[in-house]
Amino acid sequence: MSRFFSLFVVFVASFLLIGPAQADVKVLTSIKPLQLIAAAVQDGVGVPEVLLPPGASPHHYALRPSDVRKVQSVDLLYWIGPDMEGFLPRVLNGRTLPSVAVQELPGLKLRHFAEDSQSHTDDDGDEHDHDHRPGTIDAHLWLSPINARVIAAKMAADLSAADPANTARYQSNLKGFNQRLDAMDARLKTRLAGIAGKPYFVFHEAFDYFEDNYGLKHAGVFAVAAEVQPGAQHVAAMRTRLQAVGKTCVFSEPPLRPRLAETLVAGLPVKLAELDALGGYTPATAQGYEQLLEKLGSDLAGCLESL
Repeated sequence: MSRFFSLFVVFVASFLLIGPAQADVKVLTSIKPLQLIAAAVQDGVGVPEVLLPPGASPHHYALRPSDVRKVQSVDLLYWIGPDMEGFLPRVLNGRTLPSVAVQELPGLKLRHFAEDSQSHTDDDGDEHDHDHRPGTIDAHLWLSPINARVIAAKMAADLSAADPANTARYQSNLKGFNQRLDAMDARLKTRLAGIAGKPYFVFHEAFDYFEDNYGLKHAGVFAVAAEVQPGAQHVAAMRTRLQAVGKTCVFSEPPLRPRLAETLVAGLPVKLAELDALGGYTPATAQGYEQLLEKLGSDLAGCLESL
């Protein structure tokens, strides 16, 4: 009997010890980068879900009925805001549980799109590029480690309020996240210092936050609609700009490379490469956000260093 009682006490004690770590607070984020930040804060307690699958555009996503049900039912929902996920406000109108548009958080360092004499865009048929008109908010704010800290702090506060038993764990995770960002920031600044001033081009003006943090600047933007084939005159103008620069890299974003890319660089000392601002296939672990930014830096530096 005494042995049975001892086993019972051990079982109860174990249950009490692990019970708080199994709290079922359901967190949903609109895009992968926010999921990665949430995963760092929830590490050891829960795993956040993400709404958009890899490769989906946050600007043009079409919600399925199952997506709508998920949006309505999760305990905490995080999205960038109407300047990014234009499909969400209508659905959020019927949501009664907390939802956070992180672009509205105090303490964020926000950028705005501005006229750039070096950039050339082709707006025909491309709603996304209309969203990038001068003066509007650049919603790719997750690419700044400064903003990631603000977002993580908000998530930790919200989770602590929803799940007080795990407050210490959330705050400890937040502290660890900030410490890892300090180390990552130092590594990236060292790695990217060698390419500062080297010209490169992008197909999508999504990287200004990252560039600002690490002293980089793209030489121009070749923004074109995926479904619109630019005319010969437009392609010639872009090629002239590339010829003037000489050896350089032109970066597109996965999963699709613009159709004119190969034509644009044919016969020029130009390399085509990819930069993934969304980190679509990055595992949702405590270290995922750092992995997203370090891969971005590695891919950018790797191409430019190889010239």
